[in-house]
This record gives sequence, structure tokens and C-alpha cells, in this order.
Amino acid sequence: MTVNIGIVGGTGYTGVELLRLLSQHPQAKLQVITSRSEQGVAVAQMFPNLRGHVDLKFELPDSPALKACDVVFFATPHGVAMAQARELLANDVRVIDLAADFRLKDIDVFKKWYEIDHSCPDILADAVYGLPELNREDVRKARVIGNPGCYPTSVQLGFAPLLRSRLIDPAHMIANSASGVSGAGKKASTGNLFSEVSDSFKAYAVKGHRHGPEINEQLRRIDPQANVLFLPHLIPSIRGIHSTLYARLNEAGQAADLQSIFEAAYVNEPFVDVMPAGSAPETRSVRASNFVRIAVHKPQPDTVVVLVVEDNLVKGAAGQAVQCMNLMFGLPETMGLTQVPILP
Repeated sequence: MTVNIGIVGGTGYTGVELLRLLSQHPQAKLQVITSRSEQGVAVAQMFPNLRGHVDLKFELPDSPALKACDVVFFATPHGVAMAQARELLANDVRVIDLAADFRLKDIDVFKKWYEIDHSCPDILADAVYGLPELNREDVRKARVIGNPGCYPTSVQLGFAPLLRSRLIDPAHMIANSASGVSGAGKKASTGNLFSEVSDSFKAYAVKGHRHGPEINEQLRRIDPQANVLFLPHLIPSIRGIHSTLYARLNEAGQAADLQSIFEAAYVNEPFVDVMPAGSAPETRSVRASNFVRIAVHKPQPDTVVVLVVEDNLVKGAAGQAVQCMNLMFGLPETMGLTQVPILP
């Protein structure tokens, strides 16, 4: 089958990543790309890497062509998808939002962290959190997907096997995660200038980050006692996320073969690579790909450390969204997503 696709917000980093992936997808047909500021501009003029692959011009975000699509991706700021979702759903168009409009089920928590009211809680109630490795069957049936945040993807995939196996103290987990600068989006700011970021490393949002509630809400579906202390960092790199996860092993965990547990948990997952014991995965090993690489260590008898790397723009955003689209339309889950990571 051919899936007719619209993208709202095609000029940001996740938008162009969607274009790159979908332009090579054998069953996807890009029908409309929107941008209020770039209306009428050829996509390939703005993104020369897409010359010969995307022959479209940007249209206004209220383009009627969106209602004729099978699915519309929102690569937009928070609040945009929920403003347009109802009309699209009424026209039998499925929605995949790469922002936070349909991630958090608690609208009070959503308002606290995103500082806007949720305008369609009825749609939110039916939306599905789009992390296929933990939520695959619900994704298949979904009409609305809340695409996970980039950090939460790495943290959840790293902790999930331990929580499911009841091997750790669920109430005291720690996630130290670092992201490349593209995770902050394309908008110019002093803190993201090359001269500010290069040759430096820093933590931010130490008092709390909006991805913290998202991580805990989802992990509590596995264990209601789950609680992660999440602390993000900025690294002088364009792409990549590296999460170092810590937890205290209980008696069962201390006796368990952790390597075998992770291998068994992800043996059938095409995009999760559990590396050999003793490995230390690098962000460059997943650059421009939809793969996640995980290594598990036990540096002390009662402590487990899990290392997780991903590309924040692919598995952390656009690639995961395409993975969800494949499931929603009955296509092979890996279709259009098997690109080999780029080195160097």
C-alpha cells in the first residue's frame, strides 16, 4: 500500500529528518509540507540534501491538502498538534505528534511543565504513547500517537528489563543523560552558539526537566513504584544521546545474569542492539540511524549501570515516528529505517 503523508512544520531539525527518511521509504508518498514562514519556497532550496528526492514547496499550515492525507506528522512546537488534531481525525487522518501534546496523560502535569492548557483531553485519553518496544500492539491500533521524547526513549529502554524482572529498587533510579545541541531545536539562542557549546560540558534543568514526568509516567506502567531522578547534560556535538543509568540491585538482581536478561528482553527487537558484556557504546555508532545500543554493567555487587546511546533526531524523534507509522498501516516495522549509521 501507499501511505499519503503530510508534515506540519517541515523546517526544523526533526522535520527535515522526517523528510530524509520518508523520501526514501518505498511505501510513503509525501503530499504536503507546511511552513508559515517559508510558504512557496521549494523544500530542496532550503535543504539541498533533498535535491532530486523531494519535489515539493512549503504550504501554509492550514492547507486543505492535509485533510486528504492518510497520516499527518507534526514536527512543531507544543500546542500545535492538539489545535489541528480534531479536524484531521474527523477526516479519517491519523496523527503522529513529535512534540508533547499527546505524551502525558495527566493534563495538570502537562500544564505545569508546558505552561499551556490541554485543548482536547478527550483525544488525549485515546492517544497512544509511541514507543514500539514497550507498546507495540497499542501502536498498531492507534489513531493518535504521542511520539516519545528523545531522552525518555533511552531511559525507558535501559530500565525496562530490570523493572520487568523485578531486579532493582524501583523507587531509587538515576538517569544521567547527555544530548547533542540539535536536541534544543533550530531556534537561535545564545546558549546554543558554537562558541558557547564547543569545548564544554554542562548539566542543565537540575531542579527538574519536563522529560522527568514523562519517563516516570511510562515506567510506572511496568512498576507503580518506579521513580527516576533524571538529570540532562549538553555535549558539544550536533547529534546523539548517551544515557548512563544507575540502580540498586535487590537480592534477586545480585544473583541474576544481567547480560542474559537484556539479551532475552530485546532478542526480537530490530532496532535495539544489546552489546557484548563489557562494552561501552558510543554515540557515533548510531549517528543518522534508528538504532539503540545498550550495554549493561555490574561495577559493584549491588549496583547495575546501563549505558544507552541513540541518535536524538532519529530513534529519539523522526525515525521512531516512522516506525510507529509502519505499525499503524500494517507495513514491515523496519521499512525505510535500516540505514547503516554514519562513520566517521
